[in-house]
Amino acid sequence: MASLYGIAAWSATLLFPLAASAMHIPTTLEYSHFTRRQVNISQAQHELGSQLSSAATIFGPTDPDWANATERYSTYAPPKIQLVVIPGTESDIPTIVKWSNLNSLPFIVKNRGHSLTTSAGDFNGIQISMSGLQSIDIQPDGETAWFQGGTYDGQVMEYLWDRGYVATTGSCACVGMMGPGLGGGHGRYQGLYGLISDNLVNLNLVLADGSTIRVNEAEHPDLWWGMQGAGHNYGIVTSFELKIYPKKLDTWHYHNYIFTQDKLEPFFEALNTFHNNGSTPVLMALNMGGFAMDPSICETEAIITWSFGYSGPADDAEKLLEPFNQIGAVSEQTGDVPFPEVPEAMGTGQDQPICTGNQTHIQSTSGLQTWNVTAERQIYELFNGMIAQHPEFSESVAFHEGYSTEAVNKVDPALSAVSYRDYYLLTYFEVKLPADASTESKELARQYARETRDLWNAGAPELLPLNYVNYAFGDESLESVYGYDAWRLERLNGLKQKYDPTNAFRYYNPIV
Repeated sequence: MASLYGIAAWSATLLFPLAASAMHIPTTLEYSHFTRRQVNISQAQHELGSQLSSAATIFGPTDPDWANATERYSTYAPPKIQLVVIPGTESDIPTIVKWSNLNSLPFIVKNRGHSLTTSAGDFNGIQISMSGLQSIDIQPDGETAWFQGGTYDGQVMEYLWDRGYVATTGSCACVGMMGPGLGGGHGRYQGLYGLISDNLVNLNLVLADGSTIRVNEAEHPDLWWGMQGAGHNYGIVTSFELKIYPKKLDTWHYHNYIFTQDKLEPFFEALNTFHNNGSTPVLMALNMGGFAMDPSICETEAIITWSFGYSGPADDAEKLLEPFNQIGAVSEQTGDVPFPEVPEAMGTGQDQPICTGNQTHIQSTSGLQTWNVTAERQIYELFNGMIAQHPEFSESVAFHEGYSTEAVNKVDPALSAVSYRDYYLLTYFEVKLPADASTESKELARQYARETRDLWNAGAPELLPLNYVNYAFGDESLESVYGYDAWRLERLNGLKQKYDPTNAFRYYNPIV
């Protein structure tokens, strides 16, 4: 959909966490044989390459594949990469980690590169790229499938759909599966089946010292709790087993609207009635949209652009959408498509602007329970004024997401590190700038992002501020990201001391 310009990217630096062996907890002494401040590419290829599978590759900045391998969704605070290693097998990853430790070189894992947090900018070392690990294996009982750590949403949607199944993927086709999943992971099937993390069965994990363990409800249950919601802090998921479900229909219905600003109040009031404080109709899987510029409609005022996705027939969907049909959109688009085509129909497809890399994204986020109509008008006016004063910010968006939450709400919040189950709505404000944007422009964008977040939060004074970990920018409090219950942070810190005492995994909204 042409007017869904700046839809939020499902995030993650995608620190992906392998198989079973006796667990070994590292000590500081094991990380200090000697330090190489700068990687010698030839030496790394010789020393490390001889220990890896024949399918693995190692290269540096002069390699023609470098730009593609190190591309990020956001260039605001990118990690500094000295060397790229692409494992050919899962068993290569513990070898890479041990070699990195031996040389006192930090390591970071990249799948699709959609990390939004500034904490990634603190990294300087070796990138482990998951692009060579993308296999999917449906199990004989048809109830679960194994996915390697490099799989991504669009790939998984298509593979499973063609074989008669669906799973709790994220909503943006270009984003990796496990990065968002480690933070919970919202998606279009969550109303029926829960978050991505709610559907995990097994994780094959590489710890900071290069040892490998399997994590599930019975094996390392303490870490199992933490991996579901805060997993970026503890290890590299090389593969994971996830529940899958038979597909029950051939097509989904979508309906995209564009409204002018005079319809803002009746539109958000209709949305609040529709969501009914966390009781969104379960098959109305996702509605999302926001304020964006569309010069084809108006050159001076932002439009309200919104998309609804329904896992069922058009007639049933349109009965639910009748209140929105009565408001008076200036443009509408409807259709029925197979599930793998839903992202493109709703503006989150792999080849759409949302997936464009190498741009500066400066954002803020807030979790809510209802839309405060007064706050939405204030945010709209702030957004309009920002564009009028700073035309270079014209690709910005104030974005909103409303998922069906029935299955999410049925899960006991104490069973995982996911702390936000009673925040039914997500927001995401971003200013999108060229990669070479000035420092002044970036700081101004940060100011607008903070102001917008403050307005969303002020519109919900009864709620403690919440920042979804996969959308967090890095300037939020730990409590707002990982939960306000003291026992949650205590438990997460205890897991950190036990499983990552050297704090190797500290580049994605770290708890330490």
